[in-house]
Amino acid sequence: MVERSRRALVGSCSAASIALLAGCAGLTGGSGGGGSDAEPVDRTGQGTVEVAVGAGNGLSFDPSNVRIDPGTTVVWEWTGEGGGHNVVHVDGVFESELTNEAGHTFEHTFEEPGIHEYVCTPHQTQGMRGVVRVVE
Repeated sequence: MVERSRRALVGSCSAASIALLAGCAGLTGGSGGGGSDAEPVDRTGQGTVEVAVGAGNGLSFDPSNVRIDPGTTVVWEWTGEGGGHNVVHVDGVFESELTNEAGHTFEHTFEEPGIHEYVCTPHQTQGMRGVVRVVE
C-alpha cells in the first residue's frame, strides 16, 4: 500500500514538474502579455500609440498586440512593476535600455508595413512579448 502511494505521488510530481518547466520555457500561455496570440488592438488612425511595460501582473505589455498605420510612433512607458524590463525587437531593429523606473519611456516610429515582434529579454520565457502590426 505504501509503495503504491509513493508511485502515485512520484507520478503526479513528475507531471507537475513538466507543466512547471513548460511554463518557464514559454511553452504554455504563460503569465505574460500574450504577444502574437492576443487579439490585435486596432490603433490605426492615431499618430502616437502608448504601450504599458510591466502591466497586469508586472510581466506584460498592454496592449501586447497592436495594429497601426505606417508612420505611427509607439511609445512604451514603464509602470515600475515586475522588476527590470526592456523592449527588444526580435530582429534587432530597436532596443531600449533595461530599467525598472516608473514613467521611463522608449519610442520607435514604424514606417514600413509588416509584423514586428518584440520581447522583454529578462522575462521572455515568462511570456512577456508583444507585436506591432503595421498595415496599409
